[in-house]
Amino acid sequence: MRFSTAFSSADILLPKTEDLTRWSVVACDQHTSEPEYWDGAEKFVGGAPSSLRLTLPEIYLESADVSERIAAVNRNIREYLAAGIFKEYKDAMIYVERTLSNGKIRRGIVGALDLEEYDYKKGSKSQIRATEATVAERIPPRLKIRSGAEIELPHIMTLIDDPEMTVIEQFADKPLEKLYDFKLMAGGGSVKGYLIDKAGIEKVDAALAKLKEKAEPLFAIGDGNHSLAAAKEHYEQLKRDNPGKDLSNHPARYALCELVNLHSEALEFEAIHRIVKISEPYRFVMEMSLNLGLSGVPSSQKVKIHRNYTVRELYIRNPSSKLAVGSVQAFLDDYIAKNGGKIDYIHGGDVLARLSTEEGAIGFELEPMKKSELFPAIAADGALPRKTFSMGAAEDKRFYLEARKIVL
Repeated sequence: MRFSTAFSSADILLPKTEDLTRWSVVACDQHTSEPEYWDGAEKFVGGAPSSLRLTLPEIYLESADVSERIAAVNRNIREYLAAGIFKEYKDAMIYVERTLSNGKIRRGIVGALDLEEYDYKKGSKSQIRATEATVAERIPPRLKIRSGAEIELPHIMTLIDDPEMTVIEQFADKPLEKLYDFKLMAGGGSVKGYLIDKAGIEKVDAALAKLKEKAEPLFAIGDGNHSLAAAKEHYEQLKRDNPGKDLSNHPARYALCELVNLHSEALEFEAIHRIVKISEPYRFVMEMSLNLGLSGVPSSQKVKIHRNYTVRELYIRNPSSKLAVGSVQAFLDDYIAKNGGKIDYIHGGDVLARLSTEEGAIGFELEPMKKSELFPAIAADGALPRKTFSMGAAEDKRFYLEARKIVL
């Protein structure tokens, strides 16, 4: 069928394995400072078929053997395809109910986004937009993985601003064919998936078409901004490498994602904290205090600084951004570019507190933004500062499950 918006059905692959708990692994950009999490995942999965073998956790992006790991991912994909481990559902959408670790249910629809309707650059007026500034250096490793892969497994969650709940929630009580129902590993809750029939797909399209008339933008990428940017670059590279060739129906033109309503009660915005490791912490703290005008006098921008088992609540008197996260990020980027060091992004205050006790580490605890601020901010100012918010805790992120071929 011809779709009215950039969201459409797709030829979706699901694994035939009975042990879906070992198959599904949390998004690769989680637990980037916790090697013990990924060590535990390795032990839990063992020799079972798993998406862990088909993705590259970002904790390994800077490892010496990253090229070998990427090669292994693409080799495993070929082996899984050859072994017939997937079943394909043609022109499909899947209605998803994810029970989170807190018991709330987050509903979504898995389908495809048209990359022709996506532009992640600041100031974009495209139908699909990034929610955070895209860092060019973070695209090449993801692009290298996608360029050599025959399938994609998404952790992208795409938001719609649907206060009347007309698109996704219409399937909450509908009798649909159940495709999966299982518990996720490592405290990730559980997930159910149902096949949406042709009539249901038409209803999704019709509801999105109506939403398009009043939503600006229609789609905002909540999670997986850089993965979608890599998919876009891969598709654009294909077009550059094949001048004059019609690639309008090429599978790489699309990216699989899960559509989620911003107004879902289960969708909670969490702050993404920062932690830096530097060689001269005293100098760093002094320069930051002077640059941002840190003091105990209350202002609209607050940050809690963790260091050596102590926590100080300070306020930014010389902001460089409308949001505290933007002011902090701008300083960190500038300081590290000039002086060296490493910055990491942390989900959860408890993890931040623990990691900030390590030698040379300083943690920055930030407050979450309000959900109601998201779409107006994107429409008015473009992408937000990098890593402004997270949609829930790390264990509540999307787990890899569905897949799709991206080669002819």
